[in-house]
Amino acid sequence: MTRLEHAFEENVTEPVPWDRLLHATLGRMTGGISPTALQLAFFDWAGHLGLNPGRQSALQEKALRKALRLAAYSGHCLAGDEEGRCIEPLPNDHRFDAREWERWPFSFIHQAFLLQQQWWHVATTGVPGVDPHHEEVVNFTVRQMLDVLSPSNFLPTNPEVLERTINENGWNLVRGASNWLEDAQREIAGRPQKGGGDYAVGRDLALTPGKVVHRNALMELIQYEPATETVHPEPVLIVPAWIMKYYILDLQPGRSLIEYLVNQGHTVFVVSWKNPGPDDREMGMADYRRLGVNDALDAVNAIVPEQKVHGVGYCLGGTLLTLAAAAMARDGDDRLATLSLLAAQTDFTEPGELDLFIDESQVSFLEDVMWARGYLGRDQMAGAFHLLRSQDLVWSRLVRNYLMGEREEMFDLMAWNADATRLPYRMHSEYLRHLFLHNDLVEGRYDIEGRPVSVGDIDAPIFSVATQKDHIAPWHSVYKIVRLARTDVTFLLTRGGHNAGIVSEPGHPRRHYQMKHFQPLGRTYPAERFERETPREEGSWWLAWQQWLAERSGEPVSPPSIGAPERGYVPYADAPGEYVLMH
Repeated sequence: MTRLEHAFEENVTEPVPWDRLLHATLGRMTGGISPTALQLAFFDWAGHLGLNPGRQSALQEKALRKALRLAAYSGHCLAGDEEGRCIEPLPNDHRFDAREWERWPFSFIHQAFLLQQQWWHVATTGVPGVDPHHEEVVNFTVRQMLDVLSPSNFLPTNPEVLERTINENGWNLVRGASNWLEDAQREIAGRPQKGGGDYAVGRDLALTPGKVVHRNALMELIQYEPATETVHPEPVLIVPAWIMKYYILDLQPGRSLIEYLVNQGHTVFVVSWKNPGPDDREMGMADYRRLGVNDALDAVNAIVPEQKVHGVGYCLGGTLLTLAAAAMARDGDDRLATLSLLAAQTDFTEPGELDLFIDESQVSFLEDVMWARGYLGRDQMAGAFHLLRSQDLVWSRLVRNYLMGEREEMFDLMAWNADATRLPYRMHSEYLRHLFLHNDLVEGRYDIEGRPVSVGDIDAPIFSVATQKDHIAPWHSVYKIVRLARTDVTFLLTRGGHNAGIVSEPGHPRRHYQMKHFQPLGRTYPAERFERETPREEGSWWLAWQQWLAERSGEPVSPPSIGAPERGYVPYADAPGEYVLMH
């Protein structure tokens, strides 16, 4: 008997290749930003604003008041009165700090810009009925558009540039044109930015002595040579994010976290991820956990047998290590002595400004962009991060290089930042959907090998580090581990950003931190109270963390051998290995 189909039963679920190719082509022009996501956000905002005539009237009244304030301010300036500004820049906005901006007409120009910026902030926020995510997208996009039009970006309206041009008879503009031409040639040729060649991996960076003791299709495992006569018995395994090269933790001597740990008597291993290409498109989160964390842990256990391991994860590597630790605890695997998470998120309900780029429309669009290439390019990742701090990372740099005719001096962290990596299509899609978009780990929906895992299953003590100015893993989000974990948690908040705050060697100027221990299932409190009530300690957080590790380690023993040939782990190359050199 022939089966009868019901209306609406048939459905097309598989993406159409032509559609994906169209989205991939659009993505190259938009930097991976979904045009539909932007349209939805602005339509939501404009539609609700149009249905609120009272709000429109209030905005018109506010615009009139600002115009009158600006006119009064302008009159005082023309009369020579010492009148203060009618509006101050935001605390992190330093575009108008120079005294040249206090002179007419530049005082009028920059005050008009700031008043307009404030008006647009009011206009794009607080409109009744607008989806909160759409509100954030609209506010952020308008802010980016205004930053483009800032008077500090243009020669005729920037008094600092004008004064430099007069004093140097225009040679700053000649140098700026030369800088622009050189940068354009390097971009077209795919060469590193000016000064990048001054820092070579293995020559100037990643110099801590060690050997590659294991390699698979996704990572190399480096074991570092001991620097002390005795060592703590428990080895340290560091899992960095595959969005970055591992040597951010092994910069120049004196600024290397790995070198510091080795000098403090720790046996240190680090995962050096392969820079994936199109052939690695199907590498997923399970592969990174299996070939990264689990395989590295097996190697460390073979080289240093009968000892638990101090697991350390940085950024996305910390999230991955948390997943692995939760699965291990669920299965009764107690090989981890402690778990240290550096600027790593586990709960993504408040992921910061990166959330602006993550919704269903944006993720679907980005998946099609990655599908066409097999990976997310480093140019797309860099573009997203630069947008979050466009004043500092884009416009101020353009003014300095091309209008002032200056060149910022390259330094080790800057050279590392230019040595970016790619992300495989499948892994990044799974990460965005399951963790970032749906928050499956905290919601109890994240399965490993067919069964769910939970942060609450982890019983190893946790040391969590967050940085005050982190735009990638905001410290309020990192702090959530205090409430999620059911084990001893030490939370530390240090000064700096996502990278500079972690690379905070002893002796680094202007560094301080706040640290508090939370007992298992004990009393916790909001992040704001932690920041307000926890005493501030001066200096590097490295010392406090190393002391925490030492207190949870056994009595010193003789250093283990490099590798374990009898177990198949033969040292075969000097650190930093080969994977870190892949471009």
